[in-house]
Amino acid sequence: MTAFILRRLVQSVIVMLTVALVAFALFRFVGDPIASMVGQETTLAERAELRAALGLDDPFLVQFWNFVARAATGDFGISYRLQQPVMELILSRLPATLELALVSGILAFVFGVGFGVYTALRRGGWASSTIMTVSLIGVSLPTFLIGVLLIWVFAVELQWLPSFGRGETVYIGDWWRTGLLTESGRASLILPAITLGLYQMTLIMRLVRAEMLEVLRTDYIKFARARGLSNRAVNFGHALKNTLVPVITITGLQMGSIIAFSIITETVFQWPGVGALFINSVRFVDVPVMAAYLMLIALVFVVINLIVDLLYYAVDPRLRVDRANARH
Repeated sequence: MTAFILRRLVQSVIVMLTVALVAFALFRFVGDPIASMVGQETTLAERAELRAALGLDDPFLVQFWNFVARAATGDFGISYRLQQPVMELILSRLPATLELALVSGILAFVFGVGFGVYTALRRGGWASSTIMTVSLIGVSLPTFLIGVLLIWVFAVELQWLPSFGRGETVYIGDWWRTGLLTESGRASLILPAITLGLYQMTLIMRLVRAEMLEVLRTDYIKFARARGLSNRAVNFGHALKNTLVPVITITGLQMGSIIAFSIITETVFQWPGVGALFINSVRFVDVPVMAAYLMLIALVFVVINLIVDLLYYAVDPRLRVDRANARH
């Protein structure tokens, strides 16, 4: 297990360096950040002085090395647009994105697994057919259109829920601001969480249904029924446990996707998260913020993949047996 974790950590470092290199190289061609930082009355000499102060005149490899060296200590530099440390900007908006992603992920997993198991066990019923038909909406419609439809129905027509913003927030500790402890904060979270999690829920539901149907046709399930075990014991004690092995992988990757692709949802609902910060940074060619955002997303995927690999050992005993045999 220790050697396995060490190999994964080495691979993670290589992935992070590759992402940093690609991001840093791409952002050199998105525009001139000096143009968005100064006015038209700025002289060429002042522009050249500012460029030298920011290190933009240095060779590419020197700039990249300085960026990686600082990033390893959590220092991503100063935002060109806001003139604030990038890490402070990200930390101030990270709680909003993480809370939205967490609630969306929980909704997607709980309802995805629940509906997937139900439609597999009751695949001939009208309720299962209705669920499978409605689930096509989550797969077919783009995220921004789902958000607009929810705003129109629940915020404009019914006026049950707010259409934008995060609502009232309170501090937990020095920097974590949460809306989960206030009524307006929880109400503001409902529509964005449904919008962000609906597509992921349909994917998980269809995967669980397909895996559950396949497992129910295996010989050991038939043997369990022949032994006289109850349907509950067979379906949930044996079939569901083996169904969850591939679901863990998809769910883990989808959690990373929820965080990475929350940009659209945050834009539609004006949610003050990291995704909205990235969109504004692209508009103003704020390279330090853009690079830090991509590094953050890469780190999220790397950590989730490591957790998923470790969960495999807890769920699937065959992996532990295979590794033990390999050692002998």
